[in-house]
Amino acid sequence: MVSLEELARLASDLPDVTEGERWGNRTWDVAGKTFAWERPFSKADIKRFGDQTPPDGPIVAVRVEDLDEKEAVLAADTRGVFTIQHFNGYPAVLIQLRTVTKRALRELLADGWLACAPPALAEQYLKGRRKG
Repeated sequence: MVSLEELARLASDLPDVTEGERWGNRTWDVAGKTFAWERPFSKADIKRFGDQTPPDGPIVAVRVEDLDEKEAVLAADTRGVFTIQHFNGYPAVLIQLRTVTKRALRELLADGWLACAPPALAEQYLKGRRKG
């Protein structure tokens, strides 16, 4: 279980991240591109769950590089990672903070950050990770 505050700390640990707000929900950006954001379910989302109970607690969306990566992330069957109809054709996954592990969330945030960061900044970050 990861809190929204822990997510904010993990996201802010990445280089050049700014936290903002859009439509009353927190966002995390790099170089003006949002790589993670709070994503509560809309009424339409809830209706699409039908008889299923939607995941509860805070939900965040995190960008992925492309739709192939999205498929791979979902195929890994990481606890707490899922998608909904609204995200079909969009390179992002949803994460239920109450069930995801901190380690998995950290990796997903880093991947989302890399998908949005300028190439030079991403390369600098990756070089630093290889040294550490």
